[in-house]
Amino acid sequence: MVEQTTHFQPDKVLDACGLHCPLPLLKAKQSLAGLAPGQLLEVRATDAGSWRDIEAFAEQSAHRLEAREQRGDIYHYWLRKAEGTSS
Repeated sequence: MVEQTTHFQPDKVLDACGLHCPLPLLKAKQSLAGLAPGQLLEVRATDAGSWRDIEAFAEQSAHRLEAREQRGDIYHYWLRKAEGTSS
């Protein structure tokens, strides 16, 4: 599945390229913790497992996966930090 989404303006970009499971997800969680509620994080990863991991994380957390897409060998994710959360 490829979702074309290039119009987002992230507040922070996390380059997790070259990191293997579970590091892209762990780094994304750390980055979200440093954002204010409502801010947008873009995650870039090369680990194919991040496709399901980040989606599952968003479904189980209050954070929202706004979009995701694959461009070549790089997976891009846009996660919005949940309102009313400090972590």
